[in-house]
Amino acid sequence: MSDKLNIVWEKALDKDELPEGRVKSVTCHRVNICMSHFEGKYAALDNACPHQGGPLGEGSIENGWIRCPWHGWDFHPTTGNSPGGHDDGVDTFPVEVRDDGVYVGFPAEEEHVRSVTDVMAETMTNWGVRWVFGMVGHSNLGLADALRRQTSAGKLGYVAIRHEGAAAFACSAYGKLTGRPAACLGIAGPGATNLLTGLWDANVDRSPVLALTGQVDTQVMGPGAFQEIDLQAAFGKVAQFTQTTLHTSKHAELVNLACKSAILNRGVSHLIFPDEVQVLPAAEGAKAGKPEGRITAREIAPPEDSVEDAVKLLKGAKRPVIIVGHGSRFHMDEVTALAEMLNAPVITTFKGKGLISDHHPLGCGVLGRSGTPIASWFMNEADCLLVMGASFSNHTGITPKKPTIQVDYDALALGRFHAVDVLCWGEVGVTARILKERLASGTAAIDQRGEVADRWKIWRSEKQRREAEERGHGIHSATLFAAMTRQVDKNAIMAVDVGNNTYSFGRYFECTDQAVLMSGYLGSIGFSLPAALGAWCATQEEDPLFKGRQVVSVSGDGGFGQYLGDWTTTVRHNMNITHVLLNNCELGKISKEQRSAHFDVWETSLHNPSFSGYAELCGSKGIRVTDAAKLDDALREALDHDGPALVEVMTDASLI
Repeated sequence: MSDKLNIVWEKALDKDELPEGRVKSVTCHRVNICMSHFEGKYAALDNACPHQGGPLGEGSIENGWIRCPWHGWDFHPTTGNSPGGHDDGVDTFPVEVRDDGVYVGFPAEEEHVRSVTDVMAETMTNWGVRWVFGMVGHSNLGLADALRRQTSAGKLGYVAIRHEGAAAFACSAYGKLTGRPAACLGIAGPGATNLLTGLWDANVDRSPVLALTGQVDTQVMGPGAFQEIDLQAAFGKVAQFTQTTLHTSKHAELVNLACKSAILNRGVSHLIFPDEVQVLPAAEGAKAGKPEGRITAREIAPPEDSVEDAVKLLKGAKRPVIIVGHGSRFHMDEVTALAEMLNAPVITTFKGKGLISDHHPLGCGVLGRSGTPIASWFMNEADCLLVMGASFSNHTGITPKKPTIQVDYDALALGRFHAVDVLCWGEVGVTARILKERLASGTAAIDQRGEVADRWKIWRSEKQRREAEERGHGIHSATLFAAMTRQVDKNAIMAVDVGNNTYSFGRYFECTDQAVLMSGYLGSIGFSLPAALGAWCATQEEDPLFKGRQVVSVSGDGGFGQYLGDWTTTVRHNMNITHVLLNNCELGKISKEQRSAHFDVWETSLHNPSFSGYAELCGSKGIRVTDAAKLDDALREALDHDGPALVEVMTDASLI
């Protein structure tokens, strides 16, 4: 360091900042150093004790020696030497005391050496990964630095969350909305395990996600190092692809395979990064991977005999009904065209809410526990059911007593719970187009549009009657969702939680062209706010399907409390998200279940803060509504606000 031409000087301390006989940790030039003031001299030492990296600047000077705060090793405050002439001292840096402070000299920064994680991060972006949600920590620092470089280059967006579970849920929601994987980042041990709930949500709802977790050094893997767990075992059931990145790995190829699996299997891929592997230099000329030539088209047509059987059944049906689930999300143009040709009412599973407008002449809303009497009436009156991209969950209650055709891209989903008359293994959109072509010559179907209109008239009259109900204990959910139907953008992206608030949303909110996100098969409380983070990120992209769309999340007080800290994430990143919170100071769905099962209602009450006040404390807009007459104005104010806004609506737990 004697060649001053190759030294960069940076100010480390103000002139009187560090008293005589004291030490202090300081970061300059991206280097962590221990500044000491001893016997009238300032010195700068490497801050890491050579024993286990203890921070010397957090220690103290005792009897003329700096004592490491971790294990008590001693070093001279100005030379860095250890007592007794041992060779385990610490390096020092040149120091100059100037008029305005104390300066430290550092070697001129060398050009960054491309690492294996640089290659892997580049491969991720080549595969279309545009967002990382995560938390930086001690066992993922090298990987985080590679992601930082991609972020600085404008190829990635990074959202710093407060809990890794929120990161995984955000990725799951992003994948459900766009069909593309986002990545979540955690450290070894607890950071990795915190991801698991959101990853299970992605797994069971078939959403592509890339999970990236740190790990302890390979040399201490196995015996049980600090924060070490067997991550391949922990992720083995939730991830369809999980691999550890090693010194000898084909690093770009690992990411190729992880992204390919996430996209084609529509599920979770997991990569594990031992600490020291993250900063290994990449091989000279190492190339990032890319999807070209690695991924097939997915427009798969069903076998001909299945098509013939389906056509025969549909051709003779007088009252066919189409039931669509989440698996039809990207194929509704083809499904709707088929429905219009057949004059067939279209009902949805709860996960499929909003896939067809409730104002379409054939749209009949949601079937099942979260649904409308319109949907159940048409299913019961049908003489043939065409079920497309739906799972036959007991929550939905698709009857097994009607002649049924099931269409799904997943062969295992076909006839999963009971025998089905006709099984069509193929992509929903392709199958819908083929059926429309084969049925163009005519069918026996009657036009059911008039009946659809009549049933909507009956249901809307019932909803208005419920809006008028008042017990003096809060606002009726029907009233709130009627106001939201009026105020929310017709093409908003809406994330909904779990609980009575969700049942009410399914029944009362009328969709036009909104995209609805939910935790379907897992049914995890707390989903909606993290999901809104993922949805908002999609609206920041250039994709015209999502760019600039309004993002609204809905939850109860129990659900919002799960990820309360991540409301600050919306503020930090200035996310234009409106959260509508139904506050009844109770886990109302659980109370209802206890009563239904003849248990005493026990431990379902909640002690809540003022959530609107909390939103204000976080730096966002918070509005509290206790009067139904003020709902529209409150919602409009929140939705028009440029940034995060929370509307806390005091509701009656029994009026759902």
